Amino acid sequence: MSTAASTAAAVAAATEERTGYLAPTRPRSEFTGLVALVTGAGAKGTGIGNGRAAAVLLAAAGAAVVCADLVLEDAEGSVDMIEKEGGRAIAVQIDVTSESDCARAVQLTIETYGRLDILVNNVGVGGPTGTAVDLELESWAKGLETNVTSMALMAKHAIPEMLRNALGHEADERLRPSLWSGRNWRGSIVNMGSVAGLRGGTAHLLYPTAKGAVVNMTRAMAAHHAPDGIRVNCVCPGMLYTPMMYGPGMSDEAREARKNRSLLKTEGNGWDAGAAIRFLAGDEARWITGTILTVDAGATCSTSSDIPMAASVGGALPKEH
Repeated sequence: MSTAASTAAAVAAATEERTGYLAPTRPRSEFTGLVALVTGAGAKGTGIGNGRAAAVLLAAAGAAVVCADLVLEDAEGSVDMIEKEGGRAIAVQIDVTSESDCARAVQLTIETYGRLDILVNNVGVGGPTGTAVDLELESWAKGLETNVTSMALMAKHAIPEMLRNALGHEADERLRPSLWSGRNWRGSIVNMGSVAGLRGGTAHLLYPTAKGAVVNMTRAMAAHHAPDGIRVNCVCPGMLYTPMMYGPGMSDEAREARKNRSLLKTEGNGWDAGAAIRFLAGDEARWITGTILTVDAGATCSTSSDIPMAASVGGALPKEH
């Protein structure tokens, strides 16, 4: 085995031991010189959620990453993982429903790394269960604020900084040369949606409503900011096995039922969403904006609208991510 292969195998083994999952580890460098801000970048312990996976993968590909989370300790755990693999990252505690916190996170990014190229809007909550008949205005408003308004607030403060970045051959000399002749984008925003926002059909009214809003907000933002060289895309995960799902407790029966909802009859995890985010964030997706990328093992291709009750967690159907 070559030295490079031995090193890759060792890194993969260490990652698998730490997280319980095997992270994609092939060497990449396309984000060298770029800076990413990831919200919801933390997770409990060594768990791998969508945000933590995105932060780790972006850092592994050369980006400096600001890991933002409501719980500072969770964000610091992600920073620790990144630094142990030779990456650069800092943690910041923010409430994404607070505009001042959103502005502060962006400002910290600029003060620390001097630029902002990538924003990953990953925060989302399931919100209240029930139909329109069960609606309570306060919890409904809070759910929309957390799932939708927060992404608009982060974009509001991130986009002006992205507009400072140069295009094409005028790009900062610190940046690795683009895979193509000149970088054709100033900034990249990836919003976290859900297949629930595409299909509905859950026991909740709030969650598919909010995630549906994220999908169309992404399209609107993409149209608004494309002329300025800012790409905006959306990742819609399906039934991934992440701390958001298994944290409250999940039986083997429920886990198997969720797995069987996919056409591939397999289980995805945070790394799958993270890899999709990494792709949309960088040069390989330079000609992609306004796209809604499903990461669901074919769930949205299925003609079945059944929602197996065996897949419920704590008496309520699980959230889609």
